Amino acid sequence: VQTLRYWVKDASSLHLLRFFFYKYCNWNSLITPQKHISIFVKGNPRLFLFLYNSYACEYESIFLFLRNQSSHFRSTFFGVFFERIYFYVKIEYLVEVFFDNDFRNIRSFFKDSFMHYVRYQGKSILASKDTPFLMNKWKYYLVNLWQYHFYVWSQPGRINLNQLGKYSLDFLGYFSNVQLTFSVVRSQMLENSFIINTAMKKLETIVPIIPLIGSLFKAKFCNVLGHPVSKSTWTDSSDFDIIDRFVRICRNLSHYHSGSSKKKTLYRIKYILRLSCVKTLAR
Repeated sequence: VQTLRYWVKDASSLHLLRFFFYKYCNWNSLITPQKHISIFVKGNPRLFLFLYNSYACEYESIFLFLRNQSSHFRSTFFGVFFERIYFYVKIEYLVEVFFDNDFRNIRSFFKDSFMHYVRYQGKSILASKDTPFLMNKWKYYLVNLWQYHFYVWSQPGRINLNQLGKYSLDFLGYFSNVQLTFSVVRSQMLENSFIINTAMKKLETIVPIIPLIGSLFKAKFCNVLGHPVSKSTWTDSSDFDIIDRFVRICRNLSHYHSGSSKKKTLYRIKYILRLSCVKTLAR
């Protein structure tokens, strides 16, 4: 309800909502002359997911507010993004509460924090170069902020703090971690030369092989060990259709996992799909 109230004076958002309702009703046959409109039934969660993501964008924008408060810069995007009726009132109230109490004392906590925030399918990542102690403070500050000022329930116990230098993070189909890369630099000044060892942090993004093989096994492209098998349900199709389907699958995998720093796993998955295509054509 709050999200819809924000959009009352936003014409583009109202047109988007109208388009969403139109498509939603046509796709799911929700409007019938004999029955009531069943948009709000539990069996059709798309509307609730749409509204939840819309409201989540509002309260997650607090990261932009904190960043602008710490750096004392007010960009154009900041002004446009917070141009909401009741949300802007909450932001003003938030500033009054924190600045009148102890927000001035912890402003250094937000300064140069180098924060990155990502949310995807119920999972959220808060990345920073700060120490684990400061990251733990960030977690509790944000959870309390969302609960008491934006009425969003969060569970601190489900928020895990991982150091990428020690642990790998499984997110968006990648295993991500930070590794140290050592390089030797030779510097010469006049007649003296120096050898400098430099350690640089490098983000490694690896494609996980076991989950991908499990997905191919469920789709009947290989067995549980990863050995290619023919796609029996496609044998009745023409050779052109079979090749086109395999090409589209390989292309989608290549596009999605193109950010991997090591391509060996991706090459193995393509090898399984190519042999599966050959065996399917041979039947």
